[in-house]
Amino acid sequence: MINRQKSGILKRIFFAMDGIIRFLLNGLAVFLTALLLPGVHVEGYGYALLVALVLAIVNAIVKPILVALTIPITFVTFGLFLLVINALMILLVDWLIVSGFEVDGFWWALLFSLILSLFNSLLGDLAGSIKR
Repeated sequence: MINRQKSGILKRIFFAMDGIIRFLLNGLAVFLTALLLPGVHVEGYGYALLVALVLAIVNAIVKPILVALTIPITFVTFGLFLLVINALMILLVDWLIVSGFEVDGFWWALLFSLILSLFNSLLGDLAGSIKR
């Protein structure tokens, strides 16, 4: 009985640590993407973590609503309109975070979202290979 309790506690600890590591890696991806693009400005890693947090919240709450409302245009454009929605989410985060994060326009937001997805994928694979 005690071994099962310890096993459950360890699983919860590892699950929490995995979430923290993913959050820190998402912040790193935001920071690196902003360094790469001259039209996106992040004042430091702390602001990059804030952007990652706000972007996660916006993607969890606002994005599903927009995706559901734009199903017809997404269908007609063979899914390419989802790229527009991603760019709009970046611009919304830019609007919500008053200082420390700035995107110069729609096209920079679109490019930022594409490169951020790539970095998150690469860093997520790296974190997965370290965990094994």
